[in-house]
Amino acid sequence: MLEIIKEPWPWYVAGPLIGLIVPALLILGNKSFGISSSLRHICAACIPANIGFFKYDWKKELWNLFFVFGIFLGGMIAAQFLMNSQEITVNQNLKTELATYGITDYSNLVPTQLMNFTSLFTIRGFIMMVVGGFLVGFGTRYAGGCTSGHAIMGLSNLQGASLIATICFMVGGFLMTNVILPIILSL
Repeated sequence: MLEIIKEPWPWYVAGPLIGLIVPALLILGNKSFGISSSLRHICAACIPANIGFFKYDWKKELWNLFFVFGIFLGGMIAAQFLMNSQEITVNQNLKTELATYGITDYSNLVPTQLMNFTSLFTIRGFIMMVVGGFLVGFGTRYAGGCTSGHAIMGLSNLQGASLIATICFMVGGFLMTNVILPIILSL
């Protein structure tokens, strides 16, 4: 049984399970699936309610905070106890390309040459962690939600704005991976 959990699930199992979250949330409580809104709920709980954007009853969305905490906790459990101690499998062509940028350590989920406290104080690390984090947060608010909210919940509800947002997410991802990332990695 534990071996089933240790291996990635095939798309034809994981995809429908994720897809079933949408009708379950709608049927069981008229709730929308999304992750980025949880940051707003946390801020509303911590910041005084006289700030307009955070002036709402965040306690009605407490389920969302538990949902996001469950994702975090599940990820931590998987990373600590269920992952193989082997190197992360990466395509050999990608390894060859990344080696030209000095990225060779695949013993963790994220290459340690990119994501560590020391690299935060380099130009490359600052752009990737701080500027990238800001752009993701800004883009999420600007688009009215994150990829999971738009691509999973919005598309299944046939929302035109979610289709546009999802297309923009994909185009942005392709541009980042193939054009901008090589420039940042060469810094």
